[in-house]
Amino acid sequence: MLDIEVIEDPAAAEASLDPIRTRILQELVEPASATQLAAKVGLPRQKVNYHLKALERHGLVELVEERRKGNVTERVLRATAASYLISPVALASVAPDPRRFSDRFSAFWLLALASRTVQEMGKLISGAAVAKKKLASFAIDGEITFRTAADRAAFAEELGVAVTRLVDKYHDGGPAAEAGGGRKHRLVVVLHPALKTPSQPASATEKTSDKDQSND
Repeated sequence: MLDIEVIEDPAAAEASLDPIRTRILQELVEPASATQLAAKVGLPRQKVNYHLKALERHGLVELVEERRKGNVTERVLRATAASYLISPVALASVAPDPRRFSDRFSAFWLLALASRTVQEMGKLISGAAVAKKKLASFAIDGEITFRTAADRAAFAEELGVAVTRLVDKYHDGGPAAEAGGGRKHRLVVVLHPALKTPSQPASATEKTSDKDQSND
């Protein structure tokens, strides 16, 4: 079972978004039969079997074992992953294209970059699984609080300079690098406001700075 599976097939994406099938996938983190699932989700076994066949047809659940019970063969199934993420590939004709925006202060460009990251990582993870190789990746996740919008802008400027300096230091785009086995990597750095929780009222400073959110 994968930790996360990226769904690229539109039909599989549609199947996974059905509320009942989503619940079934959630329950199938642990192997179970249709009879066991029926008791958990509160549906007749025949109805559960219908949804299981659809999920299995789209490769979202897999057979673990078959158990003989009298004259009946009971199939035990399991979800193919603990979590699922729908790739923009599933909506290829309307997926966001980073080339349409290319403005580092545009929230839409950030979203397009995130969309491309999901798409590319999904393909890379699948390829690494087939090749039975570990995928080299790196990420940093954290939170930072700025007192003012000016501080945020200054931080973004310094961060850009620092990243550019590192890229200039380590990047080797010459033909010799690729010929010698060099591998191109994608670098994306993002900064955006954290979502407020219901128990986290906006401060006076935040209310003031919210006016310039459209430029973030």
